[in-house]
Amino acid sequence: MKTILNTDNAPKAIGPYSQGINTGNLMFLSGQLPIVPSEGKIVAQDIEGQTRQSLENVKSILESAGCTMDNVVKTTVFLENIADFGKMNEVYKGFFSEGNYPARSAFQVAALPQDALVEIEVVAVKD
Repeated sequence: MKTILNTDNAPKAIGPYSQGINTGNLMFLSGQLPIVPSEGKIVAQDIEGQTRQSLENVKSILESAGCTMDNVVKTTVFLENIADFGKMNEVYKGFFSEGNYPARSAFQVAALPQDALVEIEVVAVKD
């Protein structure tokens, strides 16, 4: 069985996709841009602020399914500039419990929607 995850506390999908899907004990969240839900646009102009907002959006979707960031088992981080990796990483690590970091891949892409600096997608396991 598949359940669509949807919350007003994260940005609405800007295309034909869902914020996330829950199937069994697995949750697949679509890539989250650093869009502020109440504004409907990207507000932060630096990688730290955009990383924080992307992860807040992820956190909100997980919370709508009764989960936390500690349920995340895999992340994929898309960066507009790989030189931002260190700054992104400093913000990123604060969203997970020490020693409970998910598996991750991160890489530079040619461009992201809405000229974002970062987009983050996750897979989580519901206990």
